[in-house]
Amino acid sequence: MKSAEIREAFLRFFEEQGHTRVASSSLIPGNDPTLLFTNAGMNQFKDCFLGQEKRAYTRAVSSQKCVRAGGKHNDLENVGYTARHHTFFEMLGNFSFGDYFKRDAITYAWNFLTSEKWLNLPKEKLWVTVYASDDEAYDIWTKDIGVPAERMVRIGDNKGAPYASDNFWTMGDTGPCGPCTEIFYDHGADIWGGPPGSPEEDGDRYIEIWNNVFMQFNRTADGVLHPLPAPSVDTGMGLERISAVLQHVHSNYEIDLFQSLLIASAKAIGCTNDAQASLKVVADHIRSCGFLIADGVLPSNEGRGYVLRRIIRRACRHGNKLGAKGSFFYQIVAALVAEMGEAFPELKSQQAHIERVLKAEEEQFAKTLEQGLKILEQDLAELKGDVVPGDVVFKLYDTYGFPMDLTGDIARERSLTIDEEGFEREMEAQRVRARSASSFGMDYNSLVKVDVATEFTGYTAHSGSAKIVALYKDGQSVDALSEGEEGVVVLNQTPFYAESGGQIGDCGFLQAGAARFDVRDTTKTGGAFLHHGVLDSGSLIVGAPVETHVDADVRHATSLNHSATHLLHAALRQVLGEHVQQKGSLVDSQRLRFDFSHFEAIKPEQLKALEDIVNAEIRKNSEVETEETDIETAKQKGAMALFGEKYGDSVRVLSMGDFSVELCGGIHATRTGDIGLLKIISEGGVASGVRRIEALTGAAALAYLNTAEEQLKEAANLVKGSRDNLIDKLSAVLERNRLLEKQLEQLQAKAASAAGDDLSASALDVKGVKVLAVRLDGQDGKALLALVDQLKNKLGRAVILLGSLHEEKVVLVAGVTKDLTGQLKAGDLMKQAAAAVGGKGGGRPDMAQGGGIDAGALDAALALTVPFVEQGL
Repeated sequence: MKSAEIREAFLRFFEEQGHTRVASSSLIPGNDPTLLFTNAGMNQFKDCFLGQEKRAYTRAVSSQKCVRAGGKHNDLENVGYTARHHTFFEMLGNFSFGDYFKRDAITYAWNFLTSEKWLNLPKEKLWVTVYASDDEAYDIWTKDIGVPAERMVRIGDNKGAPYASDNFWTMGDTGPCGPCTEIFYDHGADIWGGPPGSPEEDGDRYIEIWNNVFMQFNRTADGVLHPLPAPSVDTGMGLERISAVLQHVHSNYEIDLFQSLLIASAKAIGCTNDAQASLKVVADHIRSCGFLIADGVLPSNEGRGYVLRRIIRRACRHGNKLGAKGSFFYQIVAALVAEMGEAFPELKSQQAHIERVLKAEEEQFAKTLEQGLKILEQDLAELKGDVVPGDVVFKLYDTYGFPMDLTGDIARERSLTIDEEGFEREMEAQRVRARSASSFGMDYNSLVKVDVATEFTGYTAHSGSAKIVALYKDGQSVDALSEGEEGVVVLNQTPFYAESGGQIGDCGFLQAGAARFDVRDTTKTGGAFLHHGVLDSGSLIVGAPVETHVDADVRHATSLNHSATHLLHAALRQVLGEHVQQKGSLVDSQRLRFDFSHFEAIKPEQLKALEDIVNAEIRKNSEVETEETDIETAKQKGAMALFGEKYGDSVRVLSMGDFSVELCGGIHATRTGDIGLLKIISEGGVASGVRRIEALTGAAALAYLNTAEEQLKEAANLVKGSRDNLIDKLSAVLERNRLLEKQLEQLQAKAASAAGDDLSASALDVKGVKVLAVRLDGQDGKALLALVDQLKNKLGRAVILLGSLHEEKVVLVAGVTKDLTGQLKAGDLMKQAAAAVGGKGGGRPDMAQGGGIDAGALDAALALTVPFVEQGL
């Protein structure tokens, strides 16, 4: 079976068992600060397992794209050198949210793997592991399924702590956890290795192909396991591994999916396809890079972008080792799209964008590599001994992307060795720093947990009646809040919009008789809306009725800005291209901010086109329509899903005529005409490949234009003109200024020449050298440079330092005649003088410039000239 056929068979099998097929989520975990990348099929269902989210189904099946190349789950350094390590892989998984448990999960796995209708694996080739104390799972396998005891392995706490076991799964240090049972395939006695749990288990004979996790406990920070009220199932089977089994090969790189990528990689590099490790690296890395870029990640120097950059550069290095000339990596994208684009259409739609990103990064790396080589040559030239220190090797690796073996090759050409142990110490220190600085960790039991869901009424109302279902103070549940206390109020229903999708949370107040709670922000956890604020008067108790009042003016202004971001997003894709993806936004009542992927500054004519397109759509006054539907139907309608958002089964499709269709749960205008006007006020870069536009709408945009109009009038008055002839008047003023500046320079040059005649007479003779150090306040650097040239010609063999206090700053110019530059250098004199006045400077041996801020030290700085000459001669 081909890999694509196996994927489809798995999904279809579980659909027949009542599971809902769920599309793979993004590699960027939605609203999850605990993960760098999506690394398992269960990530998108985490809130379901935590009990914070309920879906329309209790059984699900998916083929999830995953990346393990950074943070806690990092396989990067092993890729290409083992049979089964990858930066990108697909995880086939079936899930139960409080529905079936161990018996059904085990039965489903066995039937899919062994039945003739499905994979038809020989039963005698399969081994099974269970957690040592999980007698229930052991009995199901041996008594119900019929796996003989000699192919069953109990594995206890083999990782040095209670419940730290290959067969006990945890979501983190705290949170849902439980025993698991794994299925292994025996490749046969001709392959070295022993069964799981044996000393030879790391061999390639017995390969894990399926893991069933039974989430039945919640572990708290004290290490205690508390039974979950609704035990769940999380399973996973790597598509690449099971494909290798069914295609009768021992390495994942030999399966059909990888063969086409290896062929394309060899062609792009210009090498033979004969199973080199470096070629496997390239073929693996094109998958992770292609999918990460398609999901909105761009190369950068931090976070996810830094991991992507490392993967790209690692692929480039290995391509270079195989003889690649110039940019090659981006050329493999077409083969990736051909192989996987059917299952993951985002690859097709983003192909040109992926190629552009990879090519730009390859070209940048080529420049960086050249810089690194220069640094290495310099370090080797200054080396004492025959060993390149580990910190030097690490600096080249960390700063310039040099692998240790490349530095080693260059060292060997000079009969040198490298300090590998020192390099490893530096690498480990970096890992420790990364782990300590990582924000991807969280105690799940520290989250505010509210068992009830809040009904949101804000799409049609600004006020209403509700009941308090929970109160919190300092993160702890309380029965009451008193006057003056800050806290959180949870209601059974609310018109307050909770911060999401870039739109800020609503503000306003809650009224309960004499009690008034000022709502300053609204957020959401699970299905509950949290109203953050201060109790201005009275007291609130759980169960009490309240009246809700959203600040309607703030809400209205915010909704106009939110609707404008949708129009701006569509206009950006029209003007700049389909590669534009939202990278974040902030929408409040004052302005809108929109971040998006693009590789260069937007030209003025493009900004004008954006404004024109958006304002034309505003004038159409199209109705803003919303529709509740499922995610697949929404995508078929052409709705765009926004970056970083997580969507449930039912989604809200927001349409503005036939111009913009997006998934959005935010608050919006009724018609596009309500926006009134959009005015872009700034555009700039915020990260590598990410641009930001800020804009105003409605009354704020009109106020901005009115202010600009007043400034134009004031400018016209200053040049004694009008708005109509302002440009001509300003041009005339600027031309007159240019002429005056030229005349001033000519006068200064004449004055300097006259001063030179007078100054030359005051030069001192120091060991046969004319030395002149003079203060000439009011002269700029250009005048001093001209004067130094004149003085060198007049004095002959000379050293000169001129200083000036010009526009409250110290200006210094030094000159040395060429016959002295072998002994005395102007740049060295300038460094001393500039340092004395609190600044810096430098230049050529015969001429140097500098300056500083300490005017009181100027005379002392000039006085350094004679000692400088005496010491240098």
